[in-house]
Amino acid sequence: MAIEGAGPTPGEYIRHHLGHLATDKQKEIIDFSIVNIDSVVVNIILGILVCWFLYSAAKKATAGVPGRFQAFVELLVEMVDQQAKSVIHNAASRKVIAPMALVVFCWVFMMNFMDLIPVDLFPFIWAHGIPFINDHNDTGLHAVFGMKDYLRVVPTADLSTTLGLSVSVLLMCLFYNIKIKGLGGWAHELVTAPFGTSKNPFWALILGVVNFLMQMIEFVAKTVSHGMRLFGNMFAGELVFMLIALLGGYAALSISGGLFFVGHLIAGTIWALFHILVITLQAFIFMTLALIYLGQAHDAH
Repeated sequence: MAIEGAGPTPGEYIRHHLGHLATDKQKEIIDFSIVNIDSVVVNIILGILVCWFLYSAAKKATAGVPGRFQAFVELLVEMVDQQAKSVIHNAASRKVIAPMALVVFCWVFMMNFMDLIPVDLFPFIWAHGIPFINDHNDTGLHAVFGMKDYLRVVPTADLSTTLGLSVSVLLMCLFYNIKIKGLGGWAHELVTAPFGTSKNPFWALILGVVNFLMQMIEFVAKTVSHGMRLFGNMFAGELVFMLIALLGGYAALSISGGLFFVGHLIAGTIWALFHILVITLQAFIFMTLALIYLGQAHDAH
């Protein structure tokens, strides 16, 4: 942070807001020993809220004329069910996959929605306490729990979250590959698709190795791109909100800050309205890709 008595520079402000409340400081690109506590806690809280939301809708559902709440949930269920039917033709599998897809859509949407909360609100409360109630000092919630004052509340802007979700989809794909095709059938597919095989033992071996490598590349590419797509869009959106917040900071510190404040309001409003579409679309895309990958696990090459 900046020297005492002065605010942080734009670079320091962004770097601080991009820091996670973690078990340790990450020094390598990949370090499975580090846990981002903020992402895990927010994920769990939002997951519980989503489960409560869907449970409440199911409990209050009636056979008569539905109310607004029931109609909204029925619209979501029908949308997900239609997507599932279009790519997964096994009715028994859909009984498990369709509800999973509904939960994934709602859960990812809620994680994305956290990006619409003012970027400084929760970090300020964590670092300094509740605005207008606590003084601007180092007595925030982080001091109560004995933790550092870093906090990020958008789990999908954390690569470990999005890759964790995409790896979960991969594991489900592997499960259904074995369940639908059998272990032997799937093993045969790994060495015969996409280029087929040959009656000649030598060429059959060469094609088998090439096919197996292509299958592994496909699994890895789909999993990485599935997680990276969501992460990239949400990370960029969070960064834009930070840049817009800096306009408000300049407005407060500048004598001629009126124009900065107007720009802050206009840019913030426009980006927030546009971001509502982005967060919904990204949740839908993530759910749809999960259904497509699971549908491919049911199909024979």
